Amino acid sequence: MFGNWLKTSLLMAAIVALFGTVGAVIGGAQGMILALVLGGAMNLWAYWFSDRMVLRMYNAQEVDEHSAPSLYRMVRELSQRAGLPMPRVYVIDEEQPNAFATGRNPENAAVAATTGIMRVLTERELRGVMAHELSHVRHRDILISTISATVAGAISSIAQFGMFFGGRDEDGRPANPVVTLLVVILAPVAAMLIQFAISRAREFEADRGGAEISDDPGALASALEKIHRYAQGIPLEPAEAHPATAQMMIMNPLSGGGVAGLFSTHPDTGERVARLRAMAAR
Repeated sequence: MFGNWLKTSLLMAAIVALFGTVGAVIGGAQGMILALVLGGAMNLWAYWFSDRMVLRMYNAQEVDEHSAPSLYRMVRELSQRAGLPMPRVYVIDEEQPNAFATGRNPENAAVAATTGIMRVLTERELRGVMAHELSHVRHRDILISTISATVAGAISSIAQFGMFFGGRDEDGRPANPVVTLLVVILAPVAAMLIQFAISRAREFEADRGGAEISDDPGALASALEKIHRYAQGIPLEPAEAHPATAQMMIMNPLSGGGVAGLFSTHPDTGERVARLRAMAAR
């Protein structure tokens, strides 16, 4: 667990440093300071409003014990086992089986599941998925992911600005055009790779934590296998329209299944299942 947190911290530091580097290439010392201030402002906005924004993107509908009794009671029972406050519970009317958690802290958390995942999985398997999402809540993974996504998006925006207006050194003179071009092309790619690495590091830990909360690692393993199988070829339109949110899901919702591992928002499903099966055997 400590290793994953250390890796995540280093990756977060790398993406913030990259943000400052892009600002420095485009506008010298002043550009670096401006970039870091902008990044801080975006992170502050993400801290307070990201959960509402994401839930709105997915047209998620809040449910309670009367409108979705089985799901609501399941989340309540797992929250108690995890020692967490009861989160808000949402349902998304989408066929692709998937789920995610959002919120800046356990006191302001929400979990969401698609109608597809509730149809495809057994109650035991769905319990494993909800425990996985509550593990994200307990470890504040969603806040980390949201901040990394926000900063990565800001890096892309600043890089595009540099492409149109060129870079400046500390004296205000035009910077080396070759260096500027390399930075504006490679920085967004580097930010994306760091963001995806953060996401993959946290998924393994959420699998482990979810298995402990549910006390049933085999159920989560079975759920992951089934989600992976059923989700193939079923688009999740909000995720396609807002790909930065893909990392929040329990399974990569994007249709580009043939992309190389570096560009994957999630670890290999087979490896995740193997780790959970090993936990179950112990």
